[in-house]
Amino acid sequence: MIEIVNKFEKWIYALLMIMLMLVLITAVVDLAWVLVKSLTDDISPWLLESHEMIQVLGGFLLVLIGVELLDTIKAYFLENSIHVEIVVLLAIIAIARKVILLDPSELSGADFGIELVGIGVVIVGLSAGYYLIKKAGIRVGPGMPMQEKSG
Repeated sequence: MIEIVNKFEKWIYALLMIMLMLVLITAVVDLAWVLVKSLTDDISPWLLESHEMIQVLGGFLLVLIGVELLDTIKAYFLENSIHVEIVVLLAIIAIARKVILLDPSELSGADFGIELVGIGVVIVGLSAGYYLIKKAGIRVGPGMPMQEKSG
């Protein structure tokens, strides 16, 4: 029964990898389209305005998150181990994307301040976790947590 579950799990990961590759292809095409459209507009050709720059940077970070997620799934597929540091790094990149795309005009002053404090707490927590994971060399594999040799 365990063998069937393991095979099923591998199939799910394979399907996730294929779907994520399709999402990444469309995200890159969309990013290229936005970049070309922004650089060739009539108002300011070959210059990006601030809202266009934010949109392009957000697209780049989204593609970067997708590539790192694909790498995480690939590592699990090949090694049957989760690289915890990559998952935490993905979360840090996602928060950085949130900060870049943050529009202060959408929220009132107090709500915006509360959101910034929350983002700050998350960044500090993720950064501390990433530091501790890198320092300890922790990786989770099949069975129980493992510790890599640190050089």
